[in-house]
Amino acid sequence: PYFIAPIFSLILALLLWQLYPSLFSTSYFKWGILFFLCVSGLNVYGTLLAGWSSNSKYALLGSLRAIAQTISYEVSMALVLLFPLFLVGSFSFFEVGESQESIWLSFLMLPVSFIWFVTCVAETNRAPFDFAEGESELVSGFNIEYGSAGFALIFLAEYANILVMSLFSSILFFGGSYMFFFESDIMFMLKILFFAFLFIWVRGSYPRFR
Repeated sequence: PYFIAPIFSLILALLLWQLYPSLFSTSYFKWGILFFLCVSGLNVYGTLLAGWSSNSKYALLGSLRAIAQTISYEVSMALVLLFPLFLVGSFSFFEVGESQESIWLSFLMLPVSFIWFVTCVAETNRAPFDFAEGESELVSGFNIEYGSAGFALIFLAEYANILVMSLFSSILFFGGSYMFFFESDIMFMLKILFFAFLFIWVRGSYPRFR
């Protein structure tokens, strides 16, 4: 389990890239949002395996804190997803993006889109929700016993999740590839990069927002 946990986490992160057919996949998946919730719920097992198999109290405590946080914010993520689901009437990310050809859902439900972004920050263990890596008491948390390739795979999975959440944020609330009746894959990529920048900016500036 010690060696499998980082690989398992990275596979789950890469698996989610198949849900949107515009750029990263060639298939149409009707139940994409349900699949997203199922796969994101499996992330806790990779973290639990990493902490438990490390045979360290610091790693075990870090993994338990990470699991508690992930499960807590998955509740709010599922509730937030209900808003675009009921409004569009589809479980497909593609159809949710297509429905925003004329107006983005973020204009219709601005507080919900803000809650979604905060939830995504918590789901990806970014500051100020980095309880799993409490440097002052857990010494880097669940990945403390990992080095070399295992450590690299864990952080590859973390940043892959950041890009995935940036992708879904742009699809769900900011029109996906649409920009007010104009469709462009370049615009879609710029939205993804903007959200990824926000994730990294929050990490780099917290708590120094002055």
